[in-house]
Amino acid sequence: MMRLGRPLVVGALGVLTALVIGWLIVAGLSRWTEPREQTPAAVGGKPITEDAERRIRAKLFYVAEDGQRLVTVDREVPFAEATADQARRLLEAELAAPRPPLTSAIPAGTKLRQVYVTDRGEAYVDLSSQLISAHPGGSLNELFTVHAIVNVLTANLPAITAVQILVEGKEVETLAGHVDVRRPLRPSEKTRVIFSRKDEKR
Repeated sequence: MMRLGRPLVVGALGVLTALVIGWLIVAGLSRWTEPREQTPAAVGGKPITEDAERRIRAKLFYVAEDGQRLVTVDREVPFAEATADQARRLLEAELAAPRPPLTSAIPAGTKLRQVYVTDRGEAYVDLSSQLISAHPGGSLNELFTVHAIVNVLTANLPAITAVQILVEGKEVETLAGHVDVRRPLRPSEKTRVIFSRKDEKR
């Protein structure tokens, strides 16, 4: 019986070995045939990721080289779904310094604190104290400042029809003594006549 049992054991070991090898081969093949994570495509040498920021075309408002008028400039700004969020993106773009020879109508150092939009389409824009403390003064400069803030929202967001300017979370009578900003302001024909248009790609 010993002579008969030994071949059986050897045969069983051979079958077991074959099964193990077969399993390893199948596992290896399945690993190579599994779908791999796709590498993002590249444009201009830079990878495109799923969270690539969507942008929209918007009109921004700056003081012209002669200092006597505002010009509108087409720029790309980040996109946001909610009106208040898009208003924030627009204002952040407006606060950034433009390319020379244009200059900002908003005093340097002014920071956006918050933006609120009501169901009636009125936006409340809360800016830092530099809006007043760093303002150069003069009725024309004050008009430019107010119009830039009001128009960057009303010209780009149909849902916003009026804008009230706040400073450090509080209502103020005026920024430099010439324009009453104690209520939400709407764009008027008078503001449009001082605008000219300039297309600029950045």
